[in-house]
Amino acid sequence: MLTLASDIEVLARFGRALADPNRCRILLALRTAPAYPSDLADALGISRTRLSNHLACLRDCGLVVTVPDGRRTRYELADDRLGHALDDLRTAVVAVAADRTCADAEEKGCC
Repeated sequence: MLTLASDIEVLARFGRALADPNRCRILLALRTAPAYPSDLADALGISRTRLSNHLACLRDCGLVVTVPDGRRTRYELADDRLGHALDDLRTAVVAVAADRTCADAEEKGCC
């Protein structure tokens, strides 16, 4: 039985997914169009085994879903709004990076 996750669980899962650069790359690729694992692996330049592990994590986080397509399986974002959320996060992070709020951000490695 599927249940809705709480706001905190949703943000924690999203954060875990975004914690790895390859998972970020996968999500950004899927925001433009659904894709097959072999095509994603080739486009991102990572092995199919590593891609499979990352896709499993993204599935477990509830961010991507599989869609059977004949004998193949296609991956896509679980919700179209995730693509918009990724775009919003990208622009927010860029805005924060350009306007550092910590006076000693470079020394501390933050912001």
